Amino acid sequence: MLIAIGTVDLLFAVDSIPAIFGITQEPYIVFTANAFALLGLRALFFLVKGLLDRLVYLSTGLALILLFIGAKLLLHWAHVDLDERVPEIPTLASLAVIIVILVVVTVASLAKTRRDPTAKAHAGSLRAHDAEAGREDTTEEP
Repeated sequence: MLIAIGTVDLLFAVDSIPAIFGITQEPYIVFTANAFALLGLRALFFLVKGLLDRLVYLSTGLALILLFIGAKLLLHWAHVDLDERVPEIPTLASLAVIIVILVVVTVASLAKTRRDPTAKAHAGSLRAHDAEAGREDTTEEP
């Protein structure tokens, strides 16, 4: 079990390297961010576990962040390797976009679970699910 947890921690740290490079090109910052991620991931899991059921739109927000980081990396590649006229997204703009997405997703999720306490998050789903009925929530947002 310990080997499995360690392997998952390592996979998450390696998986986050492209996202970190989307924000900065400094190898020291990338290494430090991954080191802290490895040290704190298990501790944060227990803290965040209780919140995850309430963050019903987290999957959507993370998908948007990954799309944004992918576009930023493609633009950077095109700027460096193809043509310097291709625009790049500045680091502060990237951080602002990520923070705005996370704040909007968190506020929307908490508002949803406040209105409907039975709504639960499901990984990979773009919609909240009604836990009691076991069906997707198809209500329109006003």
